[in-house]
Amino acid sequence: MKPRVATVWLGGCSGCHMSFLDLDERLIDLADKIELVYSPIADIKEFPRDVDVTLVEGAIANVEHEEFAHIIRRNSRCVVSFGDCAVTGNVTAMRNPLNTEDVLHRAYVELADLTPQIPRDYPTIAELLKQARPLHEFIRVDAFIHGCPPTADQIWSAVSELLEGKTPVLSHVFLRYG
Repeated sequence: MKPRVATVWLGGCSGCHMSFLDLDERLIDLADKIELVYSPIADIKEFPRDVDVTLVEGAIANVEHEEFAHIIRRNSRCVVSFGDCAVTGNVTAMRNPLNTEDVLHRAYVELADLTPQIPRDYPTIAELLKQARPLHEFIRVDAFIHGCPPTADQIWSAVSELLEGKTPVLSHVFLRYG
């Protein structure tokens, strides 16, 4: 049976997933080795159970991300912080010195073309947390893939090791930050 793999995109720019797609022809090799059970590049609506490896891109920036992180942890054998936003907060956390109410007021009142009002019942957007934080501050993380974004070679190396049941060894070549 093939390992069940998921990728998730939280508070980030999707650059890590773009680098994942930069695996190019190695994606064909990877597709032969895994069953992709959840990803923003696939149309799957609910996070599945019994996932072997989940790569999580992005910081925890809102209440929906926080809830989803706990679902991921409960249903994944190995959770990987995928890229610097998940590892450190990185660019997503640049809003942390700002007051959340000021950010919402600027976006939904000052810059609004129609009906300027701050959403308060959150039917379509998730409520922002006071700060965007790295994944490991909310759930246990088993491995970290650094980079903004990680290179395709780095992703290939880490995923290959994870599929062999090993924890990826981070060489100095891969310890670069965005």
